[in-house]
Formats: sequence, C-alpha cells, structure tokens
Amino acid sequence: MKTMANNKRRMLILEDDEGLRRQYRWALSEHELLLASTRDEALAMARATPPAVAIVDLGLPPDPDGASEGLAALEALRLLSPDTKVIIATGNENREHALRSIALGAYDFFQKPVDIDLLRLIVERAFRLYELETENRSLAEAAPRSPIDGVLGTSDLMLRLLRVVEKIAPTDVAVLLLGESGTGKELLAQAIHRLSARAKGPFVAINCAAIPETLLESELFGHEKGAFTGAVRQTIGKIEKADKGTLFLDEIGDLPLAMQVKVLRFLQDHVVERIGGRQQIHVDVRIVCATNQDLDKLIADSRFREDLYYRLNELKLNIPPLRERNGDALLLASYFLKKFNDQYGRSLKGFTAESIAAIRQHPWRGNVRELENRMKRAVVMAEGPLVTGPDMDLASSEAAELSLDLRSARSRAEREVLQLALTQSGGNLSTAAKLLGISRPTLYSLAKEHGLAIES
Repeated sequence: MKTMANNKRRMLILEDDEGLRRQYRWALSEHELLLASTRDEALAMARATPPAVAIVDLGLPPDPDGASEGLAALEALRLLSPDTKVIIATGNENREHALRSIALGAYDFFQKPVDIDLLRLIVERAFRLYELETENRSLAEAAPRSPIDGVLGTSDLMLRLLRVVEKIAPTDVAVLLLGESGTGKELLAQAIHRLSARAKGPFVAINCAAIPETLLESELFGHEKGAFTGAVRQTIGKIEKADKGTLFLDEIGDLPLAMQVKVLRFLQDHVVERIGGRQQIHVDVRIVCATNQDLDKLIADSRFREDLYYRLNELKLNIPPLRERNGDALLLASYFLKKFNDQYGRSLKGFTAESIAAIRQHPWRGNVRELENRMKRAVVMAEGPLVTGPDMDLASSEAAELSLDLRSARSRAEREVLQLALTQSGGNLSTAAKLLGISRPTLYSLAKEHGLAIES
C-alpha cells in the first residue's frame, strides 16, 4: 500500500468545518493532506489513495450534534482500508461516543478545541505504528522467498551464492565451504545434495572435530568384528554408508594429519578397507567439506596437507557472515518467529521498532545459529504481542547508542518516560496518562509497542 508521495506521509482529514480544515493544514503541513468535508468525499479519496492515518470528526452533517455520521464514516474507512489508523475528533460532551469509536477500531481520539502539541503527538504515534505494522507484514511476506528450499536469504551476497550452488550441484565436483561458525554450511551442503543427481542416495555427515582421534578412523572407515577391544560386531563406516550419495565432512580443518593421509588415499582410489579387514571396498561418493578455519595458514604451519587441500577444493564457496547479508537478519528473525510460534503455541505478531533496530545493528558473531537461539528465547520469554530487544537478550539501549537516528533517540526517550510515569503512578493507567498529558488509549498503545507490561 502506497503511503508516501514526494517524501511526505499521507493522511486523510474528514472535517466539515472550513476553519478547522485550515487549522489542520497549518498544524500538519509536513504531511500530504487529503481534505474532505463529507463521508462520500473521504471514502472516494481513500479508495483512490489509501492513507496511513485519518482524522475523522464525529459531529458531521446530517447529524452535527450526534455521532451517527462520524461513526458510519469510521466503519466504512475501516472496511475500505483496514490498515489505516483512524483518529477521532470529538467534543467534550461526546466522550462516550469517542469510547465507542475505539471499540469500533479507531486508533485513538482527541477532544476539541484542538491541542496542537497533543494532536501532533497522536498523529506521529499513529504513523509510526502504521509503519511498524507495514514492516512486520513485509518481513512475514518475504520470509519464504529463496531460490533454494531450506536456505533463506534475499541479500545480493546470498543470492549470488545460491545461484552458484544451483550451477554446481548437478556436477560431481568436490566442494569446499568456507565460513564462520553458524553461517549454515551444513544447510548448503544438504542443498547441494538435494539438487544433485545423487539426491535419492544418502546424505551422510560427520563432524571431524567432535570425534576423538582414536575413534575417528573407525567412524570413517568402519571395522570388522574383533578388530580391537570392544569391536563386538562388524560396523560400516560413514564413507561406505554414503555410497551413491554425498559425504559431508564438517570441520575438515580439525582432521588429524594421520587421518588426512588415509582420506587422501580414499579420494585417489575410491576404495576403503575396514579396520581389521582385508577386503577393498569400492565406494562412489561425492565429497563436500566445510571449515571455519584458514586452511592456507594451516598448510603453512604444516598442520594440513596441501595435496589433500587440492583434492577437496575443486570448487570453493565462501559463505558470507550474517552481518554482511543486508536485510537477511530481519528476514531470518521473522522466519524463526513463525517457526517458534508454531512450536511453542505462541501468537507473537512481530517486532517493536526498538527490536528491529537492535537486530539490524547487532554484529551476530554467532551468525544464523545465534539468531535462531535468540529468537527461541524471545518467543519463550515475550510477555507482550511484539518481540522486544530484551526478549532477545539484546542490549537495545546499547544498539540505539550506535545510531544517531532521531527516530531511535525519540523511541528510547519515550520508553524511559513511559516507564517513569507508570512507576510514579503505581501502574494506574489513568494517572500515568495525566502525568504524560496523553489519552489513556494512547498510553495503552505506547506501552504495548514498547513491550511494557501493564494491566488493562
């Protein structure tokens, strides 16, 4: 839905009094204003160019002393443009009608005569809520988009990488995946397998760093019964199990030198011998390896064989860290929100503006794995309808300090003032609203957006 024109945010004003329309035009001049004097005129404007925010006067002709026409306009606007934040303008004597309008879906109300500062605050809050909801909807809609099933990413870096994966997957070249811990190397290895001619064969993964050196040979090559103490039966090794499929050697940089020689021999001959056995077994596998270590440095330090490196590195793919994947952190956060909502029976709607800023600014040293863990925590811990920075255990205040953006600064100050008012009022919303100089519905909306726990 388009809401901007010439860099101005669009809002509709339904007011039959020409003097008040001029006052709105002056007070809200930074916005693109659509001015209407009748319900039909307002609906025609909203149908042509849906506004983000609307102000609707309750006392419209033919019922200037009542609220029937204003409430009818509200209902029609909500039906025509459900995302529009409708603010009701009412006289002091019509407070009960204003409360009824809130029940019908109005965002907030203010009383005439117009307090310009309060009006600007309510309008700004409405725009920010609209923009936040729009961003959350965009995140939710973008989440499934990816050229390769199971691997999410729409940044230029990831799209280029996934296009390369699509090209190389049908071949049988050995692939070396390089990237920081948590970047999703095994997911890419699985994607290469699924897109290959070996997709119906097994995908067998082994973490070379997770198995003690004394057991690694048996894990890779298998053993015969009686080959060593404890070998009570024949065991097929991982390489043999991967026959006609793909063998994924994770953390290949941690492979001991003695084992590197044996893996190199297998790669040259495509033959394995189980420990304690004499039979040479031909195995047809594709090799995909991964590491977060600098193999060139390991070679220079004589800790990794150069001949093995060239056998494994027929094609090398560098997986970018999450902090370099512009926009992907939010995309993945939205995906994990839906995943853990389903898993834990929650119904969180999205993210606060503060948490969106924190996600964008966090360095994500643990990459996708760190993000997934923080989102799991957030879904479990969240008390409000939106995920906050503290829910994710992100230092949102520190994240905000990294930015001089005025909107972020206002958000921080606003949250602090809200917390202070709620504390001083003992949690009483009416008292807190009076201290802040805003209406109770506005306070309730602000508290929900900032993830502050309040009693309704």
